[in-house]
Amino acid sequence: MRAEIKVLVVDDDRSMVKTMCDILKVNGYQPSGACSGEEALEKVRYGRPDCVLMDIRMPGIGGIETLRLIKATTPDMPVLMMSAYTTEEQAAEARQLGAETVLTKPIDLHMVLSYLELFKRESSILVVDDDPCFYGVVGDVLQDGGYRVETETKPENVLGHMEHDYKLAVVLDLKLGDTNGLEVLKAVRTKYPSKPVVLVTGYRNDMTDSVEKGLKIGAYTCLYKPFRMESLLDTIREIRGKKRRNVLGEAFLNRGY
Repeated sequence: MRAEIKVLVVDDDRSMVKTMCDILKVNGYQPSGACSGEEALEKVRYGRPDCVLMDIRMPGIGGIETLRLIKATTPDMPVLMMSAYTTEEQAAEARQLGAETVLTKPIDLHMVLSYLELFKRESSILVVDDDPCFYGVVGDVLQDGGYRVETETKPENVLGHMEHDYKLAVVLDLKLGDTNGLEVLKAVRTKYPSKPVVLVTGYRNDMTDSVEKGLKIGAYTCLYKPFRMESLLDTIREIRGKKRRNVLGEAFLNRGY
């Protein structure tokens, strides 16, 4: 079982920090508080929270500058900004610097808790491929990136994996022995219409038609073997970020091809 999700709450209002931490603790999270940008940077550096919830207006190092410094050292750290008095310029700058969103106080706690719930659910990836060398390397890379990985070589078993537990995404080879991966994609999209499926293939020229059909069916994108494993990690991070932001009110849309 995964350890409790660590959430850092940053606000110069100490009562606000205590209230938020109490609510998060009751809901099964591991909260910690900071009352300044300086303290927040220290806790991000040494405490490595999974997510930061931070006020924009603070004395000393303000929220925007703290966000900038956090992203300079830990660019993948999800940061939700909040403020009772936010200008359009501040909100735009926060988003440009990589904030997930800017919440208006009093914040919607249900939305924040729904957002944090994804951290408990979204780390599992299903890799469907019949090449043990490929799925072995992909599995190692994804696991090193902090994801749980399940592998499957038989197309008929794919939906069983989906029913077993939540999957953030499926990595699907378009050629599985005698089976066209499109059939697997159709089955997944029929039962799980919003599930992101990343197609992979080593047959760029021979599979052009299948790739086009797959993207029309709703595949997220297609990566061509051999590809840089960092490209796959970037794609999974992008999917994860979009799913999280969807909870905060942004539509989850396929990137296209």
